[in-house]
Amino acid sequence: MSPRNRASAKKAGSRFESLVAAYLAAHVDSGIERRARNGAKDRGDISGLRGILGRRLVVECKDTTRTALAEWAREAEIERGNDDAIAGLVVHKRHGVGDPGQQWVTCTLADLVALLTGSRPLSAEDLAAIEEDVRFERTEDARGRYTEDADA
Repeated sequence: MSPRNRASAKKAGSRFESLVAAYLAAHVDSGIERRARNGAKDRGDISGLRGILGRRLVVECKDTTRTALAEWAREAEIERGNDDAIAGLVVHKRHGVGDPGQQWVTCTLADLVALLTGSRPLSAEDLAAIEEDVRFERTEDARGRYTEDADA
């Protein structure tokens, strides 16, 4: 087998994206297809995939021998934001296995929660910002009424 060059890598990637799209179209929704390239605002490799409550899902496909989950998860998260999707998934080639249904799928725990519930959980950064904005303590005054006092 000859080493991969840029052209052969692109061809393998396109072939894998088409394989994943065809499998999802056959088993989930016939409207799912390989997405045309979007330039700087990439929105994933597969279009038409929706999760619970009809919310969009982004799928980033990877056919490479080098596993780079952190890099791929960051890419899927950027694409999730670009597409205003509820979750970003990475489908990566399981080498030596041709069956598309046996390929690996990776996502963050937040993406899994979004897939299962239809609602994206707040990140730790979001929660900290909310806590910072809402620093009120309920106190009872001399007459038994509650007031909200901002923490100093």
